[in-house]
Amino acid sequence: MKQNIKSNPDIFAVAPGVWGMKDVFVNFYMVQDTNTNNWVLIDTGLKWSVGKIKGMAAMLFGENSRPSCIVLTHGHFDHVGSVKRLADLWNVPVYAHYLEMPYLTGKSSYPPPDSTVEGGMMAKMSFAYPKGPIDLKERVHTLPDNGQVPDLPEWRFFHTPGHAPGHISLYRESDGVLLAGDAVVTTKSESALSVMMQTKKLSGPPKYFTPDWQSAAWSVEQLAALEPEVLATGHGRPMSGEKMRNSLHNLAKTFHRTAVPVQGRYTYEPALTDERGIVYVPPRAPYSTASVVKVLGVAATVLITLMLFSSQQKQLKKYKASYR
Repeated sequence: MKQNIKSNPDIFAVAPGVWGMKDVFVNFYMVQDTNTNNWVLIDTGLKWSVGKIKGMAAMLFGENSRPSCIVLTHGHFDHVGSVKRLADLWNVPVYAHYLEMPYLTGKSSYPPPDSTVEGGMMAKMSFAYPKGPIDLKERVHTLPDNGQVPDLPEWRFFHTPGHAPGHISLYRESDGVLLAGDAVVTTKSESALSVMMQTKKLSGPPKYFTPDWQSAAWSVEQLAALEPEVLATGHGRPMSGEKMRNSLHNLAKTFHRTAVPVQGRYTYEPALTDERGIVYVPPRAPYSTASVVKVLGVAATVLITLMLFSSQQKQLKKYKASYR
């Protein structure tokens, strides 16, 4: 490692050879192979994450370093935001599960997010989140059928659908490190406050962007059965040890009561997808008057906050200019 990661509070160590970074509300990871010193980027954050990812790589591995490949846990907008720019910049391949290919090759949008679920501002604003596909063309390749993670021989991937059709989680058996993507998360991802404050709470996948709850429940059962020692996810800080494992098992046992939204578009009927993309999407859940008012209120609050911030920035510039 070239520099002390404590110089950047958004970068955190997960386990030997594994580091993560938070950009606003989502995490991406860098994993180094202990034998070859090659490293792999797991997910690519938001559209503006390119600079942060390059800076993290330089801090960990030296200037002008690049990964041997990029592996995607799934193709939602907050996990693939910078993938095309980085893959082109570094000239490296991108790997994903074959059921994610329609969303990474421009063939299909994801099932629409569900802003009728409860939980906080992140959920209420989800109607505005991008759901359309990106097109990585020849850059993207399907992961091998044997579960091997390219260029990381100590790691295996597991298909953990529900949150996305081809969602995967990565596991290193030698020390029990689990990179779970959004199959589970370690904060309440529906709440902007919880996400920003990084409040630790082992939770199911983000409610507003999970179109198949039966599959999601099965996936959590598979992850709990691994008995991981360390858990790092797409949202929230890493958790570890017996307390984490107990929470993971409890989540698996109570999933339909604690993780599945009480009401929502996909609560009782999943979206259906295949290797071509969307096959069927259930009807939109009806909005109550109260829900509409809440959404409008959240939107107004966000707009006012942005306007106030912009005004403050303009005032600050005028203030600085007056003292030049």
